[in-house]
Amino acid sequence: MGMFLFPGIISIAALAGAFLWGGFPAFLLVTLLAILEVTLSFDNAVVNARVLKNMDALWQRRFLTWGIPVAVFGTRFILPILIVSAAAGLSPLFVLNLAFTDPAGYGARLSDAHVAIAAFGSAFLFLVSLKYFFNERKTVHWITSVEKYFTKWGGIEAIEIAMVLTILLVSGFLLPLEAATILTAGLIGVILFILMEGVAQSFEIESGETSAYAGLALFAYLNVLDSAFSLDGVVGAFAVTTSLPVIIAGLGIGALFVRTFTISLVRAHALESLPYLEHGAHYAILGLALAMLLGIFVHVPEAATGLIGLVFIVLAYISSRREAKRR
Repeated sequence: MGMFLFPGIISIAALAGAFLWGGFPAFLLVTLLAILEVTLSFDNAVVNARVLKNMDALWQRRFLTWGIPVAVFGTRFILPILIVSAAAGLSPLFVLNLAFTDPAGYGARLSDAHVAIAAFGSAFLFLVSLKYFFNERKTVHWITSVEKYFTKWGGIEAIEIAMVLTILLVSGFLLPLEAATILTAGLIGVILFILMEGVAQSFEIESGETSAYAGLALFAYLNVLDSAFSLDGVVGAFAVTTSLPVIIAGLGIGALFVRTFTISLVRAHALESLPYLEHGAHYAILGLALAMLLGIFVHVPEAATGLIGLVFIVLAYISSRREAKRR
């Protein structure tokens, strides 16, 4: 529990600042956004833990300390500005000024870029999930009938990439006016996944030591993964409030707790003692990817998206505990 002392202090300070700045309504909104961020990111924490356990204690601390400014200001502030800039054909400086001077207008621009965000995020997250299930060396199965079927197809080289490209092509065909946006953003997600996965795998190690280059590569991979998870949440946050300081504070508190929770999972060896937790996380990622893809065509409530992930994580935890008792 000592690990959560630092995020607790930061959270109290941020909530106190929100109250002083905007009174009880601001305090309530920051609390709500923090809870939503934590709820939506349980699957992110579990998947990050799988990567983080290959990093030594120094890089794990850097993931928590250096990673917070990246997560809060990079993923949840700068990256959406760059996406709006690219989607709307506006300069990043103009969009940055819009974010501070006209948050409602910026939120509307961000919503207009939803197709590009959903295509990028769903493509990347589909690959994260399918890469896990289409692994022919995978021997531990949670939903056995489904996962054994997936592993049989895992012998086909890059089958997950072929499937995601097919999904993007079909989506572009169904929405011809948005086809260029869907294909461009989706392909960027695919290319980024291939590059980051290749870099991360090239630095996988058997010993407990991590070189500076390996730690940096895995650190970058984790932050790209966090970006894909968080983009839809950033768009959803503007449905709650258009106040940028409130959004940054709320999502920042949530990100800090999620990263601390990730490290606690690694140090408690939770993935080893709870064998199906990682399975549940990847089913949750698959559900999130499907929700983001469907969001291109119809409105999908953020609450439903978060509930999908939470249900899979809880069920996987229960199954893991039962399996541990059986053993």
